[in-house]
Amino acid sequence: MDLLTSFLPIIDKGSRILILGSMPGVESLRLQQYYAHPRNQFWQIIYDLFDTQVSSSYAERISFLKSQKLALWDVIGNCYREGSLDSNIREEKVNDFSALFKAYPDLKTVLFNGGKAYDTYKKWLGFESTSEITFRKLTSSSPANTKPYEVKLREWNIIRDILKDR
Repeated sequence: MDLLTSFLPIIDKGSRILILGSMPGVESLRLQQYYAHPRNQFWQIIYDLFDTQVSSSYAERISFLKSQKLALWDVIGNCYREGSLDSNIREEKVNDFSALFKAYPDLKTVLFNGGKAYDTYKKWLGFESTSEITFRKLTSSSPANTKPYEVKLREWNIIRDILKDR
């Protein structure tokens, strides 16, 4: 089994909310794109939150994300995993969040795309050391999560609420 490595963060100085996944799946790693699996609902959710049509261009998706003050990364920097399921992740090493938060002090909210991202962050980093940042777990956008799309979208609407307050 090969060591898998996640991507660099998608972030800029305008970012206010950091969305964290666990580790890119097989299709995302193959294409070198966040949330590349066609059944993952991440991009549809993000665009629907802002009543906009999803772009098929990955570069445009990244630009749109940044224009909405959103950043994207994964909790796990590298690990071993067969397939794409989070439950198969072994020997994970987390990314350097203290350096990220230092470089981007305007990040005030961290949203976790699912339980594995949340649980891994909590296990390795905890939440106390960055008390000026709010942490919240959201329902995963993964096709493995079978909650209806409307339920996921309603929960993810917290993004719009947070951005209204800033």
